[in-house]
Amino acid sequence: MAGGGGGGEVGFRVRRMEAEMVHGINDDNKEKNKYYYYYYLSNLDQNIAVVMKTVHVYKAVEGKSTEEVCRVMKDGLAKVLEYYYPCEGTLTVSQEGKLIVRCDGRGVPFVEAFADCDLDVLGDISIPDPEKLMKLVYQLPEHLNIFEAPLLTVQVTKFKCGGYVLGMAKNHCLSDGMAVVEFLRSWAEMARGIPLTVPPVLDRSIQQPRSPPKIEFHHDEFTEVEDVSNLTDLYKGEELQHRCFTFNVDKLTTLKEMAMQDGTVESCTSFVVLTAFTWRARTKALKMGPGQKTKLLFAVDGRRKMEPPLPAGFYGNGIVLVCCLCDAGELLDRPLSYAVEMVQNTIQNTTDGYIRSVIDYFEITRARPSLTGTLLITAWNRLGLRLSDFGWGEAAQTGPAELPQKEVAFFLPHAKELKSLVLVLGLPASCMNQFEELVENIGQ
Repeated sequence: MAGGGGGGEVGFRVRRMEAEMVHGINDDNKEKNKYYYYYYLSNLDQNIAVVMKTVHVYKAVEGKSTEEVCRVMKDGLAKVLEYYYPCEGTLTVSQEGKLIVRCDGRGVPFVEAFADCDLDVLGDISIPDPEKLMKLVYQLPEHLNIFEAPLLTVQVTKFKCGGYVLGMAKNHCLSDGMAVVEFLRSWAEMARGIPLTVPPVLDRSIQQPRSPPKIEFHHDEFTEVEDVSNLTDLYKGEELQHRCFTFNVDKLTTLKEMAMQDGTVESCTSFVVLTAFTWRARTKALKMGPGQKTKLLFAVDGRRKMEPPLPAGFYGNGIVLVCCLCDAGELLDRPLSYAVEMVQNTIQNTTDGYIRSVIDYFEITRARPSLTGTLLITAWNRLGLRLSDFGWGEAAQTGPAELPQKEVAFFLPHAKELKSLVLVLGLPASCMNQFEELVENIGQ
């Protein structure tokens, strides 16, 4: 059930070639007025200027050499950047104090690399091991400054067995996970020489604030929470331990039965019930006092909720961060159904009006979500990151290259069992044992 690493050797070597800057194939065509201007980022993009580092594992295909994989992927990248040109730019700050992209045609660093081992060394990457996986993602020390770092870097690492790994570092302010999937699909189509199924829509004006802006809802994600349980000292005083927990179909079914046992809710999805369970179990494991406010943050896809809906191929952040907030005592004294219902209601209440109120809230306050007493769920399991085929089949595995921060829990797809989920989170060492017990005792 629980695990602390992906298995296999850590000490393999990766030899990187010098990075080559890749540009869109029509960079010389200034008539398109793409370069040397500023690309608008919406208010939904402003608070997520973090770099997502992902790895995509492609196994060798019998009878098909991967000798040309780097050339094919680099050529495909040059073609797709003609459509996704903001990826070549630089992050900067506008006169209004907001993040924007300077489309200066800087280019995307592309690195060809070689590993001295077979893919088997990586093991199950649904259990992230950054000591291994970060060898497969190109990032220099100066990239830690978001204004100096490229908005996208690419590394393609070939393994002795004939397989290869695509490693990407991409700034979240450019796009959410769903848009990354569409970018990968478009890139793969360009690499295979076929037209784009869904060309990207780069216009983010539909997400502009209203004039004048109006805050019509209470936005608890920005509420400052008092640390009455001394959580800050707990995290400072102890080592953060990360564990991975597999929830198979039976375990998820049991959780759903527990949630519906008292008749408060009639049905719930795997995402909802696992989110509710993780929030309660983490709150209990951290020994939050009954009066401690505990906050749950998670993303809701707003593409179909906005009016009009965001167009197919929308390239940006279509998600909105939403919040559940209550006292720890209330969360733990009541049954699982209470937390499930809160999550369900929050999703249901994420309407066009609510999303526009979030946009306007930032316009007025420039606030950032407060993370004291907070759990942030990041769900990778429903994105379909494995589906991109660059000519050697779809990815066998995909996932983040790094472990989550202390406030964050990952939901990842299982490497082999399609309907199973892997939960990854970190807790202070003294709290992890109780969390493990709560997971192991589900249904007992």
